[in-house]
Amino acid sequence: MSQYILDTDHVSLILSNDPKVTAKASIHEIAVTIITVQELFNGWVSRINDPSQVNNLPTLYTKLCTTVKFLQTVEILDFTPQADTCLQELLKDNPPLRKNRLQKDMRIAAVVLSLNATVVTRNQRDFGLVPRLVITDWTL
Repeated sequence: MSQYILDTDHVSLILSNDPKVTAKASIHEIAVTIITVQELFNGWVSRINDPSQVNNLPTLYTKLCTTVKFLQTVEILDFTPQADTCLQELLKDNPPLRKNRLQKDMRIAAVVLSLNATVVTRNQRDFGLVPRLVITDWTL
């Protein structure tokens, strides 16, 4: 059975109770990478620290709390030395993947490839550039 690793966008869909993605996640073995954890926390921290959001703090902290509670229910995959080796090879062999905007997606892809797993994403444009990466989209 393939392991499904959700990208950050699919985690956000689960957190917003997307019916299709939530249903599929409930019947599969899912995990997230530590890179997705970083992206989620960076997003909430930047919103919480935004002075223009000072009147929205209860909502923002509630959403951060919901995110933490979700992350306690799934396996979080580390960025291992094997994933790092995979990333270095990807970037060496595929110069277009070195773009700064792809940095975190390529780290996620490297973890997925190092585990022979499947990435669950709507981002076909960027993840589709990665050779041998198995991709599925649970929103379709």
